[in-house]
Amino acid sequence: MRRPYHYSHAFSVSKSNVQSIFMVAVTSIVGTFLIIAMLTTAGNHHRFSSSVLHDWTKEAQSDWFIHLLGAENRSYLDATQNPSTPSLTTTAIELATNMNLNDPRTFLGREIPGFSGFDNTLVIAGQGTDFTNMPMESPPPSEEHQYEQPSTDGGERGETVDDDPPEISDEEPIIHLLHSHSRESFLPEIEGDDPNHQEINIVQVGNYLADNFREYGLPVEVSGNDIQQKLNERGWDYNQSYEISREILVEDMEEHDELKFFFDLHRDSVEREHTTATINGEVYARTFFVIGEDHPDYEHNLKMATEIHHRLEDRWPGLSRGVMTSGGAGVDGVYNQDLSPNSMTIEFGGVDNTFEEVYRSADAVAEVIQEYIYEELER
Repeated sequence: MRRPYHYSHAFSVSKSNVQSIFMVAVTSIVGTFLIIAMLTTAGNHHRFSSSVLHDWTKEAQSDWFIHLLGAENRSYLDATQNPSTPSLTTTAIELATNMNLNDPRTFLGREIPGFSGFDNTLVIAGQGTDFTNMPMESPPPSEEHQYEQPSTDGGERGETVDDDPPEISDEEPIIHLLHSHSRESFLPEIEGDDPNHQEINIVQVGNYLADNFREYGLPVEVSGNDIQQKLNERGWDYNQSYEISREILVEDMEEHDELKFFFDLHRDSVEREHTTATINGEVYARTFFVIGEDHPDYEHNLKMATEIHHRLEDRWPGLSRGVMTSGGAGVDGVYNQDLSPNSMTIEFGGVDNTFEEVYRSADAVAEVIQEYIYEELER
């Protein structure tokens, strides 16, 4: 006798499967939203950072998007330099291996110490500038210059600089000058072979540049804070310098509502041959403009840096080494420039330049920046 089929048993199994699938789907959706929330709400300094993924998302995503549009409108493909469909295999390999097949630097970046420093993008290359002599972050000061008072007053050169810029008016400042690596110095101006000094350093360049702006009628706020000293007091590492300078910036912005233009002044670490130019018979310390690209509005900062570069080159050919964007793994990638669209980092000379050479460049930079600022204020 044939046994009857139990429909209730079949239904219970099917119902159990549906419940399992439903729970997996809900869990996946919730998990996806949590991951997205973590990635989008985390601060710039706490997000996952991959230089290869960073560059890939800028270029590969646009290629795929254009080709998707081109599937409906051929005009989009006709306007591209590479009308062929991007390779799924190449894309998968680049994502899986963290390597860009069109950029050999990515094959060596994790094998050679310090090689990742060449991942930055050279937006504009000045005379003689290439990937071998791009700006490099200064190493931290030696323990002697981190913790001890300097044993020298700097001689005649150091004494000629007024560390306390004169107050010319009660007008609210619109320019802010900062020095995130405040002890960066110049070897010809100090004793020893450590290009860092507690008193004779890049801050003096900031004071000199500020005096130039004041002569043009532009009120300036100069932050003379010793960032290294603040790091020492908190027991923080040198790579946290921008966290300290960010606190200073935010505090000054809250105190001075009229601040609009922000410049973080640095000294490069490359050799004299790359940071020095003779123009009309005078020796200048060359400049370099660095823009952090790890924030969504960096193109506004890049636009200003590009404009300043071109203006310098029009009057002093060879003075500017170029414009560079920096982002991805191993670097700050923001440099506090997300706080204002009128913010950038300026490298003045290198370890082998003198104050005389740097000040000559500061005169030129002040001249073109003040023109740019007045034009912006009139708009």
